[in-house]
Amino acid sequence: MLLSDFDYDLPEELIAQEPPAERDGGRMLVLHRESQRLEDRRFRDLPEYLNDGDCLVLNQSRVLPSRLLGQREGGGEAEVLLLEPITDSDWRALVRPGRKLGIGQRVRFDADFSAEIVGRGERGERVVRLRGDNIYAAIERVGHMPLPPYIKRDDRLEDRERYQTVFARERGSVAAPTAGLHFTDEILARCGAAGADIAHVTLHVGLGTFQPIDREDFEQHHLHSERYSISDQAWEKIEAARRVVAVGTTSVRSVESASIRKELAGNTDLFIYPGYRFQRVGAVLTNFHLARTSLLLLVCAFAGTEFALAAYRHAVEEKYRFFSYGDCMLIL
Repeated sequence: MLLSDFDYDLPEELIAQEPPAERDGGRMLVLHRESQRLEDRRFRDLPEYLNDGDCLVLNQSRVLPSRLLGQREGGGEAEVLLLEPITDSDWRALVRPGRKLGIGQRVRFDADFSAEIVGRGERGERVVRLRGDNIYAAIERVGHMPLPPYIKRDDRLEDRERYQTVFARERGSVAAPTAGLHFTDEILARCGAAGADIAHVTLHVGLGTFQPIDREDFEQHHLHSERYSISDQAWEKIEAARRVVAVGTTSVRSVESASIRKELAGNTDLFIYPGYRFQRVGAVLTNFHLARTSLLLLVCAFAGTEFALAAYRHAVEEKYRFFSYGDCMLIL
């Protein structure tokens, strides 16, 4: 297999720049693997596909407003994108302009909050030391939501709510687990009424999830590791389920990592691509993903490459909305 086998044509106008008017108002393409059949539905129809014995697995990671805009010492604008904490004050981060932000440089975000570059990473990232009385409160005060680069607009105040799931609890992600963005409390109640149990897991989405694959022989690609955790209670629900319905690729990787590693918490660099044998996940709800990415490879591993790519072509023809603020697909 070559990376170029996992490509598709996408008109730019189908890349969603705004969330749907109503959180649960998106479309849902249903893929029936056994019959190789597609259905055009609405996300609100999801409970119709759930039954007694199902367990809906949701990633409760919360997105930090981790994009910090400030001024360099000596003048000039600067940006610090926080990736993950090392200690309370030291964080891995990406910075711009990289050439002007070497070790020892400082960036001020407001009168009470600043950062100093104290180290470099192997892939161009920096270690920044944040200075302020309450680091997380300062991030919440001055930070911007880290919308993906294919959303060609500045973030707005409403993105603080809409680029966050209604069940987000554990702060730590630099991007939303986007399949979960469609859910409302009402939809979750209807899923429960349909007979599905609900289990929450946590996988903090890092840049590794979106890291470009830069080689045709993608099987040699290595993902950045990401932190995951599953409580004993949640794992009991997952183990007892007749069918595990994972919401998003991050929930898939959390469940599969725990199944393989026999550990309910840790770091995972699990890279799922066609040929992978799924241990526990029996159905997947996911948004549409960029071509040639580890996320699309995971979808192809679960749905079958030809069927998945045929579904993507159908979604383009039917003008589904793509990516983070776009529509979703349910793979059964």
